[in-house]
Amino acid sequence: MNHLSTGFSSIEQVQNQYFSPDSKMTKSTSTGESFQDILAGKVSGEEKGELKFSKHASMRLDDRNIDLSSEQSQRLEAGVMKANEKGIQDSLVLVDSLAFIVNVPSQTVVTAMDKEESLENVFTNIDGAVIA
Repeated sequence: MNHLSTGFSSIEQVQNQYFSPDSKMTKSTSTGESFQDILAGKVSGEEKGELKFSKHASMRLDDRNIDLSSEQSQRLEAGVMKANEKGIQDSLVLVDSLAFIVNVPSQTVVTAMDKEESLENVFTNIDGAVIA
């Protein structure tokens, strides 16, 4: 059937128009990154500077009235980056009188302790430590 007689395009015409081999699905976003790059970063966990706090860690900080300064937050993030460079999976990161247990691949603070709470000086289930 001819597309002129029915007013409809053939599947081949539409396929070539919208799915041409030359068109790539890598258009840039406003940040200059392609969707493919962003997706790869999300899948591999390489989100830049996005340290997350678990519900437990957030509750610990709230219960102890601990507010991290921007400088302390930056040092914590730098400590997590160092742990990642060394291949550490679960790290103790010390920032001033605060201790954080961080799951490095997911960039998630699992728990947070102040000086009083960490007096036992025993930390389990970690494979490395960073003093930031």
